[in-house]
Amino acid sequence: MNDIICAVSTPPGMGAIAVIRLSGEGSIAVTDTLFVSPSGKKLAGTKANTVLFGQIVFNNEVTDEVLVTVFRAPHSFTGEESVEISCHGSVYIQQKIVEALIARGVRLAQPGEFTRRAFGNGKFDLSQAEAVADLIASASQASHRVAMNQMRGGFAGKLAELRDKLLQFVSLVELELDFPEEDVEFANRQKLYELTEEIEREIDKLARSFQLGNVIKNGIPVAIIGETNAGKSTLLNLLLNEEKAIVSDIHGTTRDVIEDTVNISGVSFRFIDTAGIRHTTDTIETMGIERTFQKIGQASIVLWMIDLTTPVEKIESLAESIVPKLADKHVLLLFNKADLLPDAERVEKEHILPELKAERLFISAKKQQHTDVLQQLLLKAAAIPQIGEHDVIVTNLRHYEALVKALEAVRRVKEGLEIGISSDFISQDIRECMFYLGEITGQISTDEILGNIFSKFCIGK
Repeated sequence: MNDIICAVSTPPGMGAIAVIRLSGEGSIAVTDTLFVSPSGKKLAGTKANTVLFGQIVFNNEVTDEVLVTVFRAPHSFTGEESVEISCHGSVYIQQKIVEALIARGVRLAQPGEFTRRAFGNGKFDLSQAEAVADLIASASQASHRVAMNQMRGGFAGKLAELRDKLLQFVSLVELELDFPEEDVEFANRQKLYELTEEIEREIDKLARSFQLGNVIKNGIPVAIIGETNAGKSTLLNLLLNEEKAIVSDIHGTTRDVIEDTVNISGVSFRFIDTAGIRHTTDTIETMGIERTFQKIGQASIVLWMIDLTTPVEKIESLAESIVPKLADKHVLLLFNKADLLPDAERVEKEHILPELKAERLFISAKKQQHTDVLQQLLLKAAAIPQIGEHDVIVTNLRHYEALVKALEAVRRVKEGLEIGISSDFISQDIRECMFYLGEITGQISTDEILGNIFSKFCIGK
């Protein structure tokens, strides 16, 4: 953590500009060996948060005209002395500047190393550091708002509050252990019981929010199912606005699952095109149909596409294997190829499968009829609540697992108080609850845990 690191912090590839970031004591001095301003002014003499124009010169050759921003410790992202070089977006220029820095003894940063240094220097806790990655990856208004709230410390603040309350009581409980023969009680058991109930409710609420948080972060899973040639792949391509799936009149074209995510009015949906369901002897197609049923189980919303030109008897026969899989799913029944049938025949088929409680919509995926109505129905089915600036929503699986363990521990405290177990066991369970809460924010951490978390970040962040 004492050496100078550098990396390209903008996305890989060519663009209008690119940003190369340095961090560590001596970053300004190193950059000064390459930077030449028109006035001859050095970076070392400039004020913090100042931008200077000049050139990067390496081996007596001008690499590029750049803007250099100077940050001084502790007022930088990492809490260290830092420099950001904004150059033209040529991949060649980016590589040459990084090569020049490495030649001056600077080391190439590892994935997430800038954020790890920020965490190590106390700029924010571990949950806030992870929120940086979530913010970069946010693809909807809801995911952006949740990540921003977590990065500002909303989640960490709530955990710190719970942990402090437990700490006050465990100190009193452990004080009793120092006077085993005095039979004194420093910690009021009734108040401790009331506290455990309060903390149990708070942790349970946070853990339950993960279901919503996971949907916000990864997109609402929507399975598109139906018989072969019902128009599933055509609909997927239409929703994604690209030719993602092969469309053909040949039955059984889609044999595997195809997934992609799209943002509709600020909500992310993860659409899953599945293999057409039918009776077949083809081994590969049968495996694809098995995966279709698996994806139905994983989906929150199911779009069941029915080809209106298919006889009712065949639809009802197919329903015998599909309907039992749709329990607890929000189902939209899409009658496709509506442009091929007169109104009278449409009405006749609209009332099939009366046992299925589902919204019904006539569409033509090929001619893009009523797909705007379908999008509105999807938003209604998603039922994503409005996320406020101060709402705490758990989106990270690591946080969820720690909350579940903390919840188990606080429930043991509560049960122990009910049956009157000794103070040392109560103290142990309180400390275990505090341990798991501290694990989320990084108050309790190991190099292995930190390495695993930050290795998933991009280089330059």
